[in-house]
Amino acid sequence: MNMFNVLLTSEATEALTTSGNTVSENLTAIIDTIDEIKDVSNLTDPKAQTALQKLIAELPAQFLKLGLNLGARVIIAIICYVIGIKLISLARKIIVKSLVKAGVEKGAQTFIDACVKFAMYFVLVLIVASQFGFDATSVVAILGSIGLTVGLALQGSFSNFAGGIIILVMKPFKVGDYIIEDSHKNEGIVTGIHMFYTYLKTYDNKVIVVPNGTLCNNSLTNLTFMNERRVDFSIGISYDSDIRLAKDTLAKILEKEPHMLKNHEHQIFVKSLGDDSVVLGANFWVKPADYYAANWYMNETVKLTFDEVGISIPFRQLDVHFDKETAVTQ
Repeated sequence: MNMFNVLLTSEATEALTTSGNTVSENLTAIIDTIDEIKDVSNLTDPKAQTALQKLIAELPAQFLKLGLNLGARVIIAIICYVIGIKLISLARKIIVKSLVKAGVEKGAQTFIDACVKFAMYFVLVLIVASQFGFDATSVVAILGSIGLTVGLALQGSFSNFAGGIIILVMKPFKVGDYIIEDSHKNEGIVTGIHMFYTYLKTYDNKVIVVPNGTLCNNSLTNLTFMNERRVDFSIGISYDSDIRLAKDTLAKILEKEPHMLKNHEHQIFVKSLGDDSVVLGANFWVKPADYYAANWYMNETVKLTFDEVGISIPFRQLDVHFDKETAVTQ
């Protein structure tokens, strides 16, 4: 009862105590009549009979007033709720269109829209509650104390929320970028940056949900942040093969490579002298979207072309030598 009194506005309290048509007045009248009957030990007493007759006579009218009052409040609350939903939907559309027109990237649009939706629905709940006489200020104060307790238990979620804000402000990546989260090696195309999580879609069409706090507090690699990316290719040839012929063959392959950007120079060089092969290296520039296709093209084309010109690509093998005399003795 004390909590109920705290939540009531001063206007609602005055109305509940002065108007005979309010819910509180109706309930009070019924309860007072029942108390009069309970106070009399013998129901045959004229006072008890009078109180009982009063209860029977007034009960239908009191319940009718109670029902009409509650019904009116419920109808008003429903109307407020329906109109509120329509207004929230309209406001969100206007805000999203404004963000699009302002050139705000898609991830920020999704995040702002989610925050606006939460705030507006919270206000709508307070408006609906006020139709039943609840004080919005007191509700906010009580919810604030509850929120503090819940917040201590949900520190990780609030860390993710703060991480989402930092991501949108600092912009280490945006929707459409391909990123690798270094701590757990999760990678994929960013499809959405939401209040608590970022969604990644892999090339095999799986969805990875990564907490914003993890992306904000750990290192990550953005493979599409720049407009161009370098392909580093290496191939080993046998020591018996002609290095010059191999380099000329690589140069011809690169000239026909369909993904290479022509405004950048490519390089062909001897990368290292390994234990079982001479490693040739080549690098060239492509668009980020063509990176894997360029690698696949080089792997296949180099193998086929080297086979045609007679350049050997060695594979690891083990030669075992036995001493003849020792072997015969054994």
